Amino acid sequence: MRYRASHSYKRKRVMMVTGLSAVLILAAFLLYLFKQDVFGAAKKPQITEYKTERSAWLADWRWEAGLADLEFVSSGLTSLQVFAAYFEPSGRLHFTDQFHKALPEIKRVAERDGLQELYLTLVNDIVYPDGKQSQKDSALVSNLVADSGSRSRHIDEMVAATKSYGFSGIELDYEKVEDKDWPNFVRLVKELHPRLKAEGKSLRVVFEPRAPIESLDLPEGPIYVMMAYNLYGGHSGPGPKADISFVGKLAARMKGVPGTAYIALATGGFDWEASTGKATALTELEASELARQNAASPARDKASGGMSFSYTDSANAKHTVWYADGMTLDHWIQAAKAKGIYNIAFWRLDELSEPSRAHLFDSSARTTE
Repeated sequence: MRYRASHSYKRKRVMMVTGLSAVLILAAFLLYLFKQDVFGAAKKPQITEYKTERSAWLADWRWEAGLADLEFVSSGLTSLQVFAAYFEPSGRLHFTDQFHKALPEIKRVAERDGLQELYLTLVNDIVYPDGKQSQKDSALVSNLVADSGSRSRHIDEMVAATKSYGFSGIELDYEKVEDKDWPNFVRLVKELHPRLKAEGKSLRVVFEPRAPIESLDLPEGPIYVMMAYNLYGGHSGPGPKADISFVGKLAARMKGVPGTAYIALATGGFDWEASTGKATALTELEASELARQNAASPARDKASGGMSFSYTDSANAKHTVWYADGMTLDHWIQAAKAKGIYNIAFWRLDELSEPSRAHLFDSSARTTE
């Protein structure tokens, strides 16, 4: 009996251990299944932290004011775009005297603060010998992208410019592109990117809100930037350069582009004269000073985060001013982030307030939940 009892006890113990092992194996199997989606592919881990890149433009015609901002914010930038390449009537690149004066100073600040990504921005403006300009010239773009020969000549000149002036890449800001030219424009992007990459350089492409990005066969590799401004401006009556809905819709569209996507936001604002409807561009500091001089109290608009005020000038003309401060821009940044776009470009560095500089370009703030 003692033998049978001992044998029975051992057998029960083995069965218990075996049963426990089976339970553990089953639990592990169920946990594995739980981590699978309905199609059997492993679920991706939840992303709780994003790297937010900040870039900005500095325009040659306001380079001294832009440089004053750059002195304070360059350490918070991922890249700087030098808006300074135009075109001769012949279609060759044109660089202004302001550009040649500004570039050494820009490079000085960039080298001091370790800002390595400097892009040369090309805009489709034609500068004529008498100083007049044809801005956002659609026919110019048509000619530049017309065929493989014209694209090749244009690419050769762009690559040479990056080498000559020491830029890390090219940014194309071609606006008012005609519908018929989009296929050839995409061919230009596809041909330019590998040429730049072979030289260790990068490509950025800027789109207007009207660009049909959903239907374009864009290649992977370049950085793509959507202009989320000019909702109101010189073409309209008073209003903010953007609002939360406008930024959100454009950010949602950018989720479909291949590779790195940016939303571009605009600083400053406009002053509209009521009788003529004329809009005059203002920097943030100019708008703030105008409010101070006229004892006006700017109010924040809920739908846009924009600041606005009215005043009457010395000629008894009524004016309405809309502009963006740092908090306005933060509203727009959050609208883009809500749609999954975390990279922000600012048009442009030019008389930003000290609070805006500190808040928008703090390098420690570029990691965001």
